[in-house]
Amino acid sequence: MKADAPSSPRALKRSMRVLGATLLTLSSITPASSVFVIVPGVFRQAGSGAFLSMAGAAAISLFVAYVYAELSSAFPIAGGEYSMVGKTLGPAAGFATLALTAFGNMLSPAAFALGAAEYINAIMPGLDATTVGIAMILITTLLGVLHIRTNAWVTGIFLTLELLALVVVAVLGFMHVQRPLSALVFHPVALAAGALHATPLAMIGLSAVTAIFAYQGYGSAIYFAEEVHEAPRLIARTIMLTLFLAVITEIIPVTAALMGAPDMKTLLGVKSPFSDFVETTGGHTLSVVISLSIALAIFNAVLATVMQNGRFFFSTGRDEAWHGYINEAFVRTHPHFNSPWIATLVSGLTAVAACFVGLDELLVLTGTGIVLVYATLCVSALVGRWQGSSDHAVYRMPLFPLAPILGLIALCFVVYTSLLTDDGRLSLAVNAAAIVLSFVYYRLVLARRGAWVLRGPEDA
Repeated sequence: MKADAPSSPRALKRSMRVLGATLLTLSSITPASSVFVIVPGVFRQAGSGAFLSMAGAAAISLFVAYVYAELSSAFPIAGGEYSMVGKTLGPAAGFATLALTAFGNMLSPAAFALGAAEYINAIMPGLDATTVGIAMILITTLLGVLHIRTNAWVTGIFLTLELLALVVVAVLGFMHVQRPLSALVFHPVALAAGALHATPLAMIGLSAVTAIFAYQGYGSAIYFAEEVHEAPRLIARTIMLTLFLAVITEIIPVTAALMGAPDMKTLLGVKSPFSDFVETTGGHTLSVVISLSIALAIFNAVLATVMQNGRFFFSTGRDEAWHGYINEAFVRTHPHFNSPWIATLVSGLTAVAACFVGLDELLVLTGTGIVLVYATLCVSALVGRWQGSSDHAVYRMPLFPLAPILGLIALCFVVYTSLLTDDGRLSLAVNAAAIVLSFVYYRLVLARRGAWVLRGPEDA
């Protein structure tokens, strides 16, 4: 056996169907924490144009969800995006996608965890955001080692609480409508220098990057594919169902808050607009209850993302992407919980390190990486059909090739608008550097070993 090959990789155990996979996947999106933590970033960029950004991001996400559904049906592998790209576009493109995905996966739990501090401070004032984030990641990492069915039910309970919080926001907004929906569509405004101004189209486009991140996570169903019965059929169904639920549960309360805010300048000017909105329209007690629900929702999101990242690293070990000892560690599963426990611990530790990056920077960096991965998947779907590598997929997207082509056009527009701003250019540069470094690693390390073979559960 080669010195750098993992010894006796162990397969993950199939123990879920659509319900369990949907609970975990929707929890990784965590609609409430997306609304309360990520959407305020959309507000700061686009103001009330956030409605258009969220709607546009939903359309882009639908195109990409069709792509995810078909590719995951053809390649239901825990490696997720990089496995699907590698199987269609080749190993070099697959490893570049692995690098982008790993970069984003390390940042996502930290972004959620840092955002939790605002809501925990409403209950226990004075806590340091970084300390809160690190503590949350460490706790969820330990829980992530447990059996996946146990965590599916845990996340389901927390998910119910966060959806109730979003219902409260929606009810408060629609009970106190201050402006019509047409004002958000045709006359969006943003706060600049203490005054409201018409939102530039470029800012609506840039904020769509962050809005895409708010919906992002429906594709994470693929990370749990090796633990789902009838994965080629059920994972595709899970992806489409989860995206639908995410869009409905996010865009409705966002629209309600924008229509029902007593003062738009105040809503756009505060650090935590949704908490301020609930306190203004519903009172302090309700605001504290909602803050507690959001803190639990973010905890839920961190748990789900740490778990999916553990499956991702498990797959990279099985594919021998690293040094032999690292590969060997990543493919070890817990003897009782059947979880990739070392890979899960590593995913938690990398997220802890990311907590020392600012929240706004995390949101922009992660959003741009997601856009680039989405674009690559759209190309993979086209090539997979035209070359026949995905012909065995159980699920076939409707109106092919409309979804991947429209997805590519929309994603190119988002990249173009990112080039118009300093933050967008910096984020693109950082992600481009990750791609370049991945190609260097692939040529100098993986290619020298011979053909880089992407494995699936049948090879375990």
